[in-house]
Amino acid sequence: MCTPFDDAERIDFETLQTDAQRLEAAGVDGLVPVGSTGESATLTHDEHVQVVEAVIEAVDDVPVIAGTGSNNTREALELSERAADAGADGLLLISPYYNKPEQRGLLEHYRTVADAVDLPQIVYNVPSRTGRNIEPDTVVELASHDNIAGFKAASGDLGQIGEIAERTADEAFAVLSGDDALTLPTISVGGTGTISVAANIEPERTCAMVGAALDGDYARARAIHHELGPLFRELFVETNPIPVKEAMRIRGYGPARMRSPLTRLAAEHRADLEAVLADLERETTGLADAAEGDR
Repeated sequence: MCTPFDDAERIDFETLQTDAQRLEAAGVDGLVPVGSTGESATLTHDEHVQVVEAVIEAVDDVPVIAGTGSNNTREALELSERAADAGADGLLLISPYYNKPEQRGLLEHYRTVADAVDLPQIVYNVPSRTGRNIEPDTVVELASHDNIAGFKAASGDLGQIGEIAERTADEAFAVLSGDDALTLPTISVGGTGTISVAANIEPERTCAMVGAALDGDYARARAIHHELGPLFRELFVETNPIPVKEAMRIRGYGPARMRSPLTRLAAEHRADLEAVLADLERETTGLADAAEGDR
């Protein structure tokens, strides 16, 4: 989920809750506030908790998985404990960034939180942001912990993702795509879903693609993947969540405002994004008209 801000860069809780309800109604299986897309890096700890509380309050029957990662283990533990106290159903923990711990340090980091907080936890690997890859051996070792329930894969390395899915197949452990363009390939090698940026804009299509792939209907899943391909590309022409917040503005779901140092999407990219969104709307309208005609 995105975190909407008003003109004074305060959190717009009304828009946040309306958006959570829109996504729940669209059929998503979970909501992830205060992750990278939620600009967690520019929120205070109190704001983290307030966003989690607001999303939980807004929805009726969808799990809320709070982003609580940090490059400081004590800080990650504090955020995780506070999210648990707020009523979160699970946690998403990005690996420590900038300080680049060794694999033994990553094991210690995740085990510290998992030992202390009795909630399902998802290990998040995104080396492009953290500067350190979580190696398959490390993930497999972490998967044996009762509270470590999944892995969000955003390394771009499908071979590594497939190896992790293969080696954890006998565990109660979910391998989730963290890269929209690789969601379908990730499921094909044993993944079970996605934590998606594009689903903020096209939740119904994203759910349909994942559902079709998990059902083994790869023809349908591939067709939807190709429909969404232009959107996947436009949402990463600049650093996430800059493009998706612009897309939210275009669709009327929330403001495009960012907290510094992130900036609004450059003007030269906006027309292309608007065109992609318009094409998707036309396709949706055409499908709806065809369905109505069949009746």
